[in-house]
Amino acid sequence: MYETRERPADGYRAIPAVFQYSAGVSALPGFRIERVRFADPVPLAAGFARIADYLKGIGRPLTAFCQCELRSPGQFSEEGFRQFNLHYVKTLEEWGILAEGWNPVARSNVCPELTPPPEPSFHAFSFTLPDAGAAPSFVTAGSGESTEGKGNYAEKTIALGDTSPAGLLRKAQFVLDEMERRMVALGGSWAMATAAQVYTIHDIHPFLGDELVRRGAARHGVTWHHCRPPVVNLEYEMDVRGVALERVLPA
Repeated sequence: MYETRERPADGYRAIPAVFQYSAGVSALPGFRIERVRFADPVPLAAGFARIADYLKGIGRPLTAFCQCELRSPGQFSEEGFRQFNLHYVKTLEEWGILAEGWNPVARSNVCPELTPPPEPSFHAFSFTLPDAGAAPSFVTAGSGESTEGKGNYAEKTIALGDTSPAGLLRKAQFVLDEMERRMVALGGSWAMATAAQVYTIHDIHPFLGDELVRRGAARHGVTWHHCRPPVVNLEYEMDVRGVALERVLPA
């Protein structure tokens, strides 16, 4: 069972995970989480600038930023991923988000197989807003078929190198179990989810019914992105959210 830490001033709680992101966030009472998607991917530095302008424009502090979804040109080696994350968290530090000594911002970072951006870019972001009557809202971080923060990915990856139907089923089951653990910690559930996103280039149809549909993960359908997880040898990733309002910003 995961534990969470609260950030009362920013209106959410998060599941502490690794230095580059938390495992998920949920709004505290009196707040809601809102999601904004860019119409086209926005390169990292420009994306941070647009997010800062957006938050300032609606009267929210930069520390209200609580989740983001990234798109990268291709999978990273483990060392390459570490270096990217060191660069990414610099802005969070500048924004005061890491002031308490841990990273509360949840994140997904996946790699489009056929139409990748030329550099790491923002796809979407989430933030908190005061709302006295808001229903509970949450967003999980993306998770692939490996236990994060406990040794290298290869040592912890489920069915490493196995993309057979049986191997993909094991991977999907592991990730679905992880999504459920995170939702429980955040006070969420499949019944409260408004969207479930799958990131893989492999066929999910063989287990779509027995796993995703039967569990309730596909109550509102499943958004299947033809993307790879961010680290070499990972093949299947998911994230889940339950938010009442989403917007799209023009390019």
